[in-house]
Amino acid sequence: MRLPETRDLFARKLQFPVTRALVLETVGDTELHAPGGENKTISDVIERCETEEFDSADDLYDSMMTFVGDEFIGRKYYDDRGGIGPSHEGDGEVNF
Repeated sequence: MRLPETRDLFARKLQFPVTRALVLETVGDTELHAPGGENKTISDVIERCETEEFDSADDLYDSMMTFVGDEFIGRKYYDDRGGIGPSHEGDGEVNF
């Protein structure tokens, strides 16, 4: 499952507020597709979070987004404004 699809999954499968234990039991085995590395389950991610109760699907989703690893963030140091990272040479002001 793609990461953005989890918010809808939470809204369909869980009744809020919900405990962390019930989240892990109900949807914890769902595998998350990591574009830049090894796939993880929702349990792998939520177990890093210390929150014991989630008030809404958005609250759970936001908490999960905080604890996903680098394999979910896309191209590291990507800058669509011209540079390729913090050490890019020639970073001068450009006017268009």
